[in-house]
Amino acid sequence: MQDEEKNEAAAGVEPAPTADGAAPSAEPPRNPNMKWYIIHSYSGFERKVKESLESRVAAFGLQEKIGKVLIPTESVTEVRGGKKYTSERMFYPGYVLVEMDMDDHVWHVVKSTPRVTGFVGTGQQPTPLSDEEVQHIVYKVADSREKPKLKVKFEKNETVRISEGPFATFQGIVDEVNEDRETLKVMVTIFGRSTPVELEFNQVEKVA
Repeated sequence: MQDEEKNEAAAGVEPAPTADGAAPSAEPPRNPNMKWYIIHSYSGFERKVKESLESRVAAFGLQEKIGKVLIPTESVTEVRGGKKYTSERMFYPGYVLVEMDMDDHVWHVVKSTPRVTGFVGTGQQPTPLSDEEVQHIVYKVADSREKPKLKVKFEKNETVRISEGPFATFQGIVDEVNEDRETLKVMVTIFGRSTPVELEFNQVEKVA
């Protein structure tokens, strides 16, 4: 058996897949002609489309022509009953990003994938994303996983209770809300004086 393996290696034959069906982990050489495209799918079937595409790439041996398949999602944290629950939410429901070296065959393979309705672009010609758009979307996905977005709305003049930090258990009044940075300026009464304290969304909770 060992002699056979040596002979295969000497002949340049790739080792067979492992017992679980996975090929040996070797990163395929990256195709410099690949660009990111957006495909439109039936809403709610984005993950099925991703799985189908990845299966087709393997079945047709298109690893050199089709790279990553990405569903842009963000981590969202909800507070229910005083406990935090984190879930994934899609940025763009109904859309899937695919890295491809586009030609007629690749176009047809992707377009004929079940539950894919077409490419985003002008007419029949799919339009690749610009480098700036790719960075914005891919970075946004990575950033949201590191720092989940808190799904809670605060309004000016509402009362909140501080749950973390040196002012934990203090109550205060919301003075300013910064949705982008997910921060609040809360007016807290300390030693009889109203003092502004800047806090992150996840450091306060609404007072019922």
